Order: sequence, then structure tokens, then C-alpha cells
Amino acid sequence: MIEFESDIQGCLQALRAGGVILNPTDTVWGLGGDATNESAVSKIYAVKQRPLSMPLIVLVTEEQDILYHVAAPDLAVFDYLKTCSVPTTVVYEGAIGFAYNLVGADGSVAIRICSDPFCRALLKRFGKPIVSTSANLHGSPTPARFSDIAPSIIRQVDYVVGYRQTDPQKAQSSTLIRWEQGAPVILRS
Repeated sequence: MIEFESDIQGCLQALRAGGVILNPTDTVWGLGGDATNESAVSKIYAVKQRPLSMPLIVLVTEEQDILYHVAAPDLAVFDYLKTCSVPTTVVYEGAIGFAYNLVGADGSVAIRICSDPFCRALLKRFGKPIVSTSANLHGSPTPARFSDIAPSIIRQVDYVVGYRQTDPQKAQSSTLIRWEQGAPVILRS
């Protein structure tokens, strides 16, 4: 049995019920939910106290997931991503199949192909993209470790992953880019 199997089961139960999870990612600990469920996305905005005008990130496991959820992405972005040494989130135009309140006013969506083993296992088992945003109140510092997450955040989620809670490694947010005319435009590094 995989060391995080019970956490996967807990997350799946919460996600399928439209709940919010608190989980480790390939960057920082994140608030997660079903990216196709408007209610779940609304709950994440409420927990984070984030303005609805500020879009959230979506996690997927493969390039194929992006092809399924983005209208005509420039395939050169995939070659670029293979050269990145840090987790990189890309803002794509033409979002398809996401909750309406997850998509930017311009029809864009920010997606990261996740490399973290826990997240990949969860995404594959869930079978849908998962929203991910740092586990902090809007405007507060991004927590570098689980121990830095405010108790008020932890109390509001439906499932808290136990796996990697004691990891002492400081995590950092992903690089954020927008792909324009065949090249990356850095929005956050």
C-alpha cells in the first residue's frame, strides 16, 4: 500500500462532495477543490478571502489534460516547459470545461502540470483537474511549510492531508507565465 493511500481516500471523498482540501503540491501547500464544480471554487475563494476577480491555478498531470481543457494551445509551450527547472504555471487562452468562476474574464485559465507524486496520484484517481491556491488568507504571506498555515485556514477545509506535514523543507510558489506569440512572458518568478 502507498504511504499516502488513506490521504488519497480522504481527499477523494471531500472532492467528490464538492469540498475543499488542504494538500501538499510541487510548490507550497494548497487549498484544493474540483475545478469543474462552481460551488467548490466558491468555497476556496471564501476560505482564502480572495477577490473573485483574481483567478486561481489549476493542476493537471499531463500535456493531454491541457489539450482537453484549452482551445488550440500553442504546442511550443510544452517544449518550453521541458526546459524549466522550477514548477511553472502557464496562463492559457480559451479555457474549456472549467467552473465559470475559475475562468478569467478574458476566458483564460492558469494551469500547471504537477510533478509531485501525491498530487499526481490524487489527480489520476480523481480524474479531473483540481484547483490549487496557496493556503493563506489573501494578502498574507504564502506559508513556506505546513506549520506556517494559519489555524483559521485549517479549520475551514473538509480534509487536511497528513502526508508531508512535518517536511522541514521551505517551499516556494511556482513561476507564472503567459504564453504569447510563441514566447513566455513572465508574470511572477
